[in-house]
Amino acid sequence: MANTSGRMLRLLSLLQNHRFWPGEELSGRLEVSSRTLRRDIDRLRELGYPVDATRGVAGGYQLRSGSALPPLLLDDDEAVAIAVGLRSAAAGSIGETGDQVTIRALTKIVQVMPPRLRKRVAALQDYTVPVSARHVTPVDAVALTIIAQCCRDSERLTFTHTKTGGESAERRVEPHRLVSLGQRWYLVAWDLDRCDWRSFRVDRVTGPAPTGVRFRSRELPAADAAEFVQRGLSTLSQQHRIEVEIQAPAEQIRRVAGHWATITPAGETSCVMTMTVDDLGWPALILAAAGAEFRVRTPTALIHYLRDTAALFVRATDGSVA
Repeated sequence: MANTSGRMLRLLSLLQNHRFWPGEELSGRLEVSSRTLRRDIDRLRELGYPVDATRGVAGGYQLRSGSALPPLLLDDDEAVAIAVGLRSAAAGSIGETGDQVTIRALTKIVQVMPPRLRKRVAALQDYTVPVSARHVTPVDAVALTIIAQCCRDSERLTFTHTKTGGESAERRVEPHRLVSLGQRWYLVAWDLDRCDWRSFRVDRVTGPAPTGVRFRSRELPAADAAEFVQRGLSTLSQQHRIEVEIQAPAEQIRRVAGHWATITPAGETSCVMTMTVDDLGWPALILAAAGAEFRVRTPTALIHYLRDTAALFVRATDGSVA
């Protein structure tokens, strides 16, 4: 490789998977002599990359974690994934300091992105309806950006969707919006095979692929995509309608629960929390974080869940030193 800068980037790219590279193999990959490889390694160390070396016949090199943060080498998908994560964190950061640090980091990442990557990140922002940004189930950032771009470009999309029971099926849709709701991401789309509107959990979507076929937008049978998803969730049999009396001011509980729960004042020092969930762990977390006395009105399943969880914690502390 005649271009020194290009060779250095290639070397860094190989080392950043943190595997041990035999010197002979690394030289072969870069098409350079052992002496040139040693010089390149020294240059990386001067830049702050902690590269360990092992001498001898079986010698080689390995990049280890260091005490300082050297420049990062990211491919396109990794850069977009970081920006997506920072956008979600900025929306859900707690406290002014957390907000400022997250937004500052996001600004630096976006500033150095080439235009093609900025468009991918912008599409995800523009075509997502955030209802609650906290505790979102991790999904593939690349899949999210592909779906968002198809929403933006009014381009038909295909993917494999896995149902709750594990059955998978190919779907052809006209994507409308992404919705970040509670702990999950949902795609609201017109299902071409079922000739109706549907919402799909994105963590159950694999292999999203644009088709190149454009479509004309249809009228959504709801005020917005978030309402459509919430209305659909409320009709599912596995959903739980939560209603809890909490002995704390409504504003205090709103700060803990975010936008996903409805908090109704019941006096100056009490309120009622209502929400619809498919996982009882989420209201349990809110109630634990609230740090106030409460009484569950409904459902009975939440009462049983809390009792089981309390018993689990008691067992975990039996015999502990006070």
